[in-house]
Amino acid sequence: MAFFRWDGAALILDCHLQPKASNDVFAGLHGERLKIRLTAPPVDGKANAQLLAFLANAFGVAKSQVSLLSGQQSRQKRVRIQAPALLPAELGLTARPA
Repeated sequence: MAFFRWDGAALILDCHLQPKASNDVFAGLHGERLKIRLTAPPVDGKANAQLLAFLANAFGVAKSQVSLLSGQQSRQKRVRIQAPALLPAELGLTARPA
């Protein structure tokens, strides 16, 4: 199983978050999840908010097009990105099916 799947025009990502990192980056795979390092601490929803903003920027969409589907209080998260304009080359994502 891959860390991503397409749901129509939406991209669903299974992520593993590492908060309080030195910078915001995609960090390869953690099992079958995409590992993402963020500088925000895991308190008061700061890491979740930063995750959504980071993904919106990386995929070329507005923050309103990125939503957290599950994992509000966990490092294991599932995120929906509606109609991504960009697919970051370092992730090796395949384009959505026609």
